[in-house]
Amino acid sequence: MKRKTLKVATFNLNGIRPRLPHLLRWLGREAPDVVCLQELKAEHAAFPRAELESAGYGALWQGQRSWNGVAILGRDVEPVEIRRALPGDDSDVQGRYLEAAVHGLMVCCLYLPNGNPQPGPKFDYKLDWFNRLIRHARAWADSEHPVVLAGDFNVVPTDADIYDPKSWRRDALLQPESRDRYQRLLDQGWTDALLQQHPEPRPFTFWDYFRRHWERDAGLRIDHLLLNAVLAPRLKDAGVDRWVRALAKPSDHAPAWIQLDRSAPRRRRSRER
Repeated sequence: MKRKTLKVATFNLNGIRPRLPHLLRWLGREAPDVVCLQELKAEHAAFPRAELESAGYGALWQGQRSWNGVAILGRDVEPVEIRRALPGDDSDVQGRYLEAAVHGLMVCCLYLPNGNPQPGPKFDYKLDWFNRLIRHARAWADSEHPVVLAGDFNVVPTDADIYDPKSWRRDALLQPESRDRYQRLLDQGWTDALLQQHPEPRPFTFWDYFRRHWERDAGLRIDHLLLNAVLAPRLKDAGVDRWVRALAKPSDHAPAWIQLDRSAPRRRRSRER
């Protein structure tokens, strides 16, 4: 029987090959309908397409050796490719962006640059990439189609989205320029789904491997799912599958997800005068 809701998730794997057993276990247990993956850290030909197909998922991916890499998965469907790179810089060959149509949604999967150390060329690249994203996302924000913009944004939007900002003040994820660009994106009309469902306390999605941050729940919220104005009214629930982060040799991220009403809200007919 077809479910009444649609589950969309984003998960930074920090390496798809070493984390493939975790990914397959999570897919089998949680059965998301649409998945955005980041940090594949594998060449295009090394993507585990056969294993994912056996698990019931079609895939579109952009691999890159050792770094980056993104993918979009569809449960029982093949994602239909729309775009394979973020426009605005033909010289940028980093695998950080994909767009596809999946289960009636326009899905934009992204892995925004980390930007450390800052200041420096890596932070400049982060801000330039963010500017390109803002320009491109405008059309999707205004689209009449339901659109989700999901992935690892490498931005902690506010101090409420981190366990303790003091030791992170110089990190690129907390810089005013990074936060300003995230807010400029939201100002286009995007809804931050996790924040909408969990304003307090805000759920963390990332715990680094140092100083027992996972054990102390010293986390950050940097993985986001943004919904355009057409899709936002269909939001039913959102959360983080923290159990995945507790597995042996895990990614430093946990999957974040949303539940959407499959059917679009009916438009009210204007009364006849």
